[in-house]
Amino acid sequence: MSHKKLAMFDPALLKPAIVDSFRKLNPAVQWRNPVMFVVYVGSILTTALWAQALAGQGEAPAGFILAIALWLWFTVLFANFAEALAEGRSKAQAASLRGLKKETLAKKIKGANATDTWVTVPATDLRKGDVFIVHSSETIPADGEVIVGVASVDESAITGESAPVIREAGGDFSAVTGGTRVLSDWLVVRVTVNPGETFVDRMIAMVENAKRQKTPNEIALTILLVALTIVFLGVTVTLLPYSMFGVSVAKAGTPISITVLIALLVCLIPTTIAGLLSAIGVAGMSRMMQANVIATSGRAVEAAGDVDVLLLDKTGTITLGNRQATNFLHAAGVKEAALADAAQLSSLADETPEGRSIVVLAKDKFNLRGRDVRELGAHFVHFTAQTRMSGVDLDGREIRKGAAEAVRAYVAERGGHFPPEVEMIVEQVAKRGSTPLVVAESAGGGARVLGVVELKDVVKGGIKERFAELRRMGIKTVMITGDNRLTAASIAAEAGVDDFLAEATPEAKLKLIREYQAEGRLVAMTGDGTNDAPALAQADVAVAMNTGTQAAKEAGNMVDLDSNPTKLIEVVETGKQMLMTRGSLTTFSIANDVAKYFAIIPAAFVTTYPQLAALNVMGLASPASAILSAVIFNALIIMFLIPLALKGVKYQPRGAAALLRRNLAVYGLGGLIAPFIGIKLIDMLIAVAGLA
Repeated sequence: MSHKKLAMFDPALLKPAIVDSFRKLNPAVQWRNPVMFVVYVGSILTTALWAQALAGQGEAPAGFILAIALWLWFTVLFANFAEALAEGRSKAQAASLRGLKKETLAKKIKGANATDTWVTVPATDLRKGDVFIVHSSETIPADGEVIVGVASVDESAITGESAPVIREAGGDFSAVTGGTRVLSDWLVVRVTVNPGETFVDRMIAMVENAKRQKTPNEIALTILLVALTIVFLGVTVTLLPYSMFGVSVAKAGTPISITVLIALLVCLIPTTIAGLLSAIGVAGMSRMMQANVIATSGRAVEAAGDVDVLLLDKTGTITLGNRQATNFLHAAGVKEAALADAAQLSSLADETPEGRSIVVLAKDKFNLRGRDVRELGAHFVHFTAQTRMSGVDLDGREIRKGAAEAVRAYVAERGGHFPPEVEMIVEQVAKRGSTPLVVAESAGGGARVLGVVELKDVVKGGIKERFAELRRMGIKTVMITGDNRLTAASIAAEAGVDDFLAEATPEAKLKLIREYQAEGRLVAMTGDGTNDAPALAQADVAVAMNTGTQAAKEAGNMVDLDSNPTKLIEVVETGKQMLMTRGSLTTFSIANDVAKYFAIIPAAFVTTYPQLAALNVMGLASPASAILSAVIFNALIIMFLIPLALKGVKYQPRGAAALLRRNLAVYGLGGLIAPFIGIKLIDMLIAVAGLA
């Protein structure tokens, strides 16, 4: 799916978010956030008190009560706006997904194979188990598995990648998605889902339902915030009788007003984090979507942030996945340049990544450029599963390259022998975790071995540094490969992973995940094949490749639309960013509240206890100005923090202890200082304007 990156305050999102902010004033909606519901009730009460003051029965000046009431309503609206803006970003993504759902027709096959006739039916009439045929330039009408044929498919509508992909029957690249388009040839597909259950349908549901799902950590934090609110509510309620008692005993002063008590309560309870909590969760899901990863729930995103073991497939994740020629190892009596020349000649018609890399290596080392030898009557011999060799016949020479056993048999048939030193080279290359490709030539009735081309599955650049970052975060990396232990150990050492699982089978993967989980660790892994499904179902964070089988996608709790196995690292970083954002803003909110106490508590009770004026450390203009300034700051800080909640705290690969120290230094200390500066500035503006 081609996701355009949404701007932080996209004009197309602002107007609907403002409208939704007012719609969310519905009590049934407000009740879902208990902390903000207290502010909502306080807004209603102060509005009623203002109406009473207008009738001449006010406990405080009507203008003061109105100002408090308005800013309490703004506090609720700003919190609503933060949530609505985050939801608006998700709705925009869902709308782009809906654009993929078009009314299409399907060629439903009546019989059991592709040669039978078909009938044209609406795509919505297809059911699980039905079979349809789709030809070049036609849109695939439903999700399914290819059972006959091979074709080039344009999946840019889903993945955003313009390069077409090959889909064919059998293997791990047989899954097709409704809404994609066949570019060449034809496919016979068996439908794997019913209408409303397609991949696009599930993506839309995941995005739209993101705002209604709470993660375990979010629920726990909400319980904590509610508990704090209940405590402060109890404290605030008891302050009125204490104030009345103090005035009656001292025979001086005036009791605290209900308006001031409501303002005090709102400033005491953790409104900042409560107002942004939902937005943080929805924004986390949105960031995952922008990375082209679909998460089934916020729980999966959060689990990614808590992961401490990563299981990574070797091929395509740690290594490039395509073996590259890295060295020419010549036999005795043969020059390395002669071996390189023969290897290049035998690879000129070889379009595989291995063949192209041999041509490039010969050019780089010996300046041997590709030649058009067809003009010289060259006959290319292509690789087959039977011969396990490829090569070229040119000027009476037969040049072959292939597996050691195949070349040994080829040389023996022509009266040659396989040199012991080449046998030793083959063994050494295999021990290094590389693949030996033996080159031989036959001419004039004899055959000889020229040497070995070393093919290596090259470790991706920068991957070792990424693993070092993960290690600093306390995450263990485990490489999974079907290679033997010797090869696996060599690649694991070069890549810098912490551990490896060699000769991996589905049972071995499942056993390894369960062992880590038994130790209380959270495990993440990627997979694309049916044989990966059991392990994906067991893993805490399971990222299935979009190009993989239906079984893999159903077993995972995330789907990577780009089918990039290294995306797992990005998924973990996004999950950790969401947790860091929530933790940072919680720290800031609590520190904020501590600072606000110094502004509002002395001002609230100075009419009852004049001695509290000594605690006016900020030198605020008047008690009324101090209270109003604290309420205004309490509302505005939510607006100022919305960009941070949506964008997320910048991810840094550090351990938990280092992150905690940074959190306390930046957001704890910042949360303490900001209210002193903010409230003082607001107080000065109020004093200059003569509003209090």
